[in-house]
Amino acid sequence: MTDKKWYLKEEVYFEPLFNHWYAWPHLIAPATCARHVVNTHKRIMTSFVNNFHLHLLANKEKDLAGSDYLNCTEEQLPDIRNLLAELKDKCVDLLDLADAIKKLDELLRNHTSGESIEPLYAQVPEPLQGYVELFLDIEHNAGYRFIEPLLYRSKFYKPELQSLSFGLISRVGERPFVFSTPRLPDENHLQTQVAFNDPLVDEIFKARETPMSDLDLQALSERVETVGGVAVTEMFTEQAPEINFQPVTEGVRLTYTGHAGFMLETADVTIMIDPVIASRDPADPDAMLSFSELPPKIDYTLLTHCHQDHVNIETLLQLRYKQDKIVVPKNNGGTLIDPAIRLMLKELNFDAVEVEDLEEIQVPGGRIVAIPFLGEHGDLNIRSKSAWYVELLGRKFFFGADSSNPDNKLYERLGSMFNDVDVLAIGMECVGAPYTWLYGALNTKTVSKNIKNSRRLNGSDYEQAFPMVEAFGADTVIVYALGREKCYKYFMGLEYDEDSRQILESNKMVEACQAKQLPSFTMNGRKTMTFSAR
Repeated sequence: MTDKKWYLKEEVYFEPLFNHWYAWPHLIAPATCARHVVNTHKRIMTSFVNNFHLHLLANKEKDLAGSDYLNCTEEQLPDIRNLLAELKDKCVDLLDLADAIKKLDELLRNHTSGESIEPLYAQVPEPLQGYVELFLDIEHNAGYRFIEPLLYRSKFYKPELQSLSFGLISRVGERPFVFSTPRLPDENHLQTQVAFNDPLVDEIFKARETPMSDLDLQALSERVETVGGVAVTEMFTEQAPEINFQPVTEGVRLTYTGHAGFMLETADVTIMIDPVIASRDPADPDAMLSFSELPPKIDYTLLTHCHQDHVNIETLLQLRYKQDKIVVPKNNGGTLIDPAIRLMLKELNFDAVEVEDLEEIQVPGGRIVAIPFLGEHGDLNIRSKSAWYVELLGRKFFFGADSSNPDNKLYERLGSMFNDVDVLAIGMECVGAPYTWLYGALNTKTVSKNIKNSRRLNGSDYEQAFPMVEAFGADTVIVYALGREKCYKYFMGLEYDEDSRQILESNKMVEACQAKQLPSFTMNGRKTMTFSAR
């Protein structure tokens, strides 16, 4: 043993896995997880086994990035067959749950009389008995809700299928797209079967700023059973990060952290919104803010909605050891399409609290307010979405993420309460995917093509976004959350050109603001703004 100190390398990137697939919120909540295991994982792997040549061809096409084509080689065909076979063993409970949800939907669709629903409890499929409440709405339509906390305490919640995967940017160059392909062990990654709530996760990521001793690193290596071509020791270095956190001494600092993420800091409080932090690329170390530049404590993390690029499990787990409160929007209470963010974060050892629309949280020097969030969810009845208004030292900030604006009256009313905003940030992903890209696995009936084309995951275009600028009396306008940063292609799967409608609408927004002498720009890369106290 020596007295050397070992830091987790800045280029190390991390992927949480569930049964070999990249973990995002719908793979944490038991009911949505069951539906995705059947209708996403099993379906895509079966398609690959039956016609792998089609998948090989599709992955050469740029326009098909993010589609349901498995990105594996012909040589990996036996591995995919093995994963399919394992589903019948490891995931039999989830397969049964997915089927039970489908049968329950059919049962309730056929209850059209409007008479009491109580006799149907005896017909609830066995895997769901005791886990659901049946009801009729005011128009006599049958429905149900999960008793979601109970599902987390059942055999359907499977932390034993969670694992961790680590890689090095210098080995892969660019991270491959994560949502259509299971992560098989290979020479460029280390995988270990560790649940997400294991303290070992915090121990590893804390080493980004508090180094391990020789003894600690040896103990870690001996404790963790791994597969893949990267050794535990290859993830660590004696070199401390060269770009470090600089504390705020006065005023308010606003830092763009990438994609839909911002960080607000004063001398007394740090607030992050929708963090997705990139590992530092050795070939371009200054491209993005990375972990070494974050403060030692994050007091509040605000999450806007339950999409994978906003509730980013990958980043949240890496920050857990330094996070205090996570603030999330309230959900619908047990619907399949709207799993509770607070419950899933609680299972992962986070201190999460739910807030209602316009509910306030007092913070040192100001307040956080949950702002109603419309649209961007394909017209589904999803309540767990909130924009955020933050006031610090007299400065005012609005973070709208992917909020749409189909009703200008809402923001007119809000603008009368939250006006003279210093910064308004709004996403303009105005041509989103059909809602079935994210929620299709939850459907138990075939969705027609015209419905898919009509109901999309759209944010605001110029006509919707600009009235928000006027309603809130914004001084500076930021367009963000477009996924243009190269380092985020692995979960966005997007490539725009200058004629893409998203870019044209964003440019139109910036130009309209500048014509009114309002500073406005599109975020991409690094950006920091400072404001004196008022």
